[in-house]
Amino acid sequence: MEFQLTDEQRQLREEVQRFADEEIRPVATEYDVDEKYPHGVMEKAAEMGLLAPHVPVEYGGVGYSSLENAILTEELFAADPGIGLCVSSAGFGAEALMEFGTDEQKERVLPEVTAGDAVMGSAISEPQAGSDVTSVATRATKDGDEWVINGSKMWITNGTVADYFVVVCETDPDIEDRYSGYSQILVEADRDGLTREKITGKLGIRASDTAELRFDDVRVPEENLIGQRGMGFLQLMQFFDETRTAVAAQGVGIARGAAERALEYAEEREQFGRPISDFQAIKHKLAEMHTNTEAARWLTYRSAWAVDNESGDLTALASMAKEFASRVAVDVADEAVQVHGGAGFVNDHDVERLYRDAKITQIYEGTTEIQKNIVARELLDENF
Repeated sequence: MEFQLTDEQRQLREEVQRFADEEIRPVATEYDVDEKYPHGVMEKAAEMGLLAPHVPVEYGGVGYSSLENAILTEELFAADPGIGLCVSSAGFGAEALMEFGTDEQKERVLPEVTAGDAVMGSAISEPQAGSDVTSVATRATKDGDEWVINGSKMWITNGTVADYFVVVCETDPDIEDRYSGYSQILVEADRDGLTREKITGKLGIRASDTAELRFDDVRVPEENLIGQRGMGFLQLMQFFDETRTAVAAQGVGIARGAAERALEYAEEREQFGRPISDFQAIKHKLAEMHTNTEAARWLTYRSAWAVDNESGDLTALASMAKEFASRVAVDVADEAVQVHGGAGFVNDHDVERLYRDAKITQIYEGTTEIQKNIVARELLDENF
């Protein structure tokens, strides 16, 4: 059992940390306040090979493992979760193409994404369908050699900036099996009938673009179907373990960023003639924050290892990691604000932003409650 990274993985961490320090941290507050997408940072991220690095080399990616992606994600989110999400989400939906897409679909889309010439989005959630994916009502019907799509999608990351969407649609409504009848379809963003409206006023991750999509008789060719018709839900389930591990890494990054800033501030801030780090109450907070962050990191690494090695306990581990790391992110960010006192309540200090950003990790890619249900289901060997 190894508890150290390889030389290549340590080098990856150092390079991403340098990029984050130089390109993300200096502009993080600006993009958060203005709620704008960081196009300039994305161009530089593309030059670094940080966009969709899990895509195979033949399509312009780096072919990173889940563990390497976790390392990368932690570094980005420790700097700033909003811009970090922009970088790490550029290839949302690429997994579906990589696993189930045709050669033509892969060759057309993936190289554009890895080069930074296009952004992808995964369109699953709807106004009435969040945790329950089987409540998706967006309908795709065949009309000759085309699919005609009608419906709406909500909370879609990269919604107004994406060039391609992988859209989950109901294609066979008459099938009685709850988990069948759904398909994934590739939709180009410039198709007639597709409208996008940016969602503003978010609690956190404000640099990341989020939107509502509306499909009004959007027509795409039948060859845009990804994989087998009616298997969309089961296709999605194959990726949740990987994506939940990625969210766990986000949580670790947020917790680490908050813990590091709290330590730095505690050593600088003086009260009663000495640094507040001299007081036992602050020492205990710092100790707990760093201990819990380390625990979350290794549970996340364990889950990433399970993804890479197709371990039989992967589903439980991924949900454990996602639930625990997101909880640690929220708790550590909360304590970081407390260590900063009144200074942590304004955006002069990064902990204010990290505190707001942390909450989303307990919501997207399956809420905390859903993760606990999954872990219990795996323990009790229940069918979903």
